[in-house]
Formats: sequence, structure tokens, C-alpha cells
Amino acid sequence: MPEKYRRWYDNDPILKEALELLKLQPEDKKTAAADYIITLQEQVAQDVIERIYEVTKEYSQKGNRWYDTDPVMLKAIELLRAAPPKTQRVAALKLLLAMESNNMESLEEND
Repeated sequence: MPEKYRRWYDNDPILKEALELLKLQPEDKKTAAADYIITLQEQVAQDVIERIYEVTKEYSQKGNRWYDTDPVMLKAIELLRAAPPKTQRVAALKLLLAMESNNMESLEEND
């Protein structure tokens, strides 16, 4: 029987590590990461984006998750959650590399 995961990103070790490290970053780096993640909305269907806005309104400043207190980060993480698994992994790898190199500006570079 497969292990049950608590959070949506726990089933991908790279995504899990990226979000756990992002949680520990200073606010300016979180902002750069959120800006990058929001660019993923081009890869998410419009009806899903509308649901993300509903979730953002519902949980902003009210939820218990580390990103619920920042509306931009909440939107970014919800977009990441809705993105296809391949997109999630690519984004997680890019975030990890940017955090490791302490160069969040690299997130702005086009692939």
C-alpha cells in the first residue's frame, strides 16, 4: 500500500525540497520566487486559474500554511499546485538552483 502524503507536494522529493527551502528564505527572495511561479499561469487552464483566485480569497491571511499570510505567495503556490507535474518539477529545480546559488535574479531568465 503506498504511503499517504500529508501535503500535495510531498510526493515529489524535488518539489518538496524546493518548497521547504523557499519557506526559509528572506522575504525578498520569496517575492522573487513568487513572481517566477506566477509566470506558470500560462500553462494552467483558465477555469483552474479562476479556482485559484477563489482559494486565494478564502485563505489569504486566514490559513495555517506558511504561505497563507502573503497573498502573492499564496497565489503562486496555488498556481504551482495546479500546474502539470512536469511544470512543477522544472519550476522546483529552477527554484532550488536559484536558492543554492543565492541568485534569485536567475529566475527572470527565459529558458
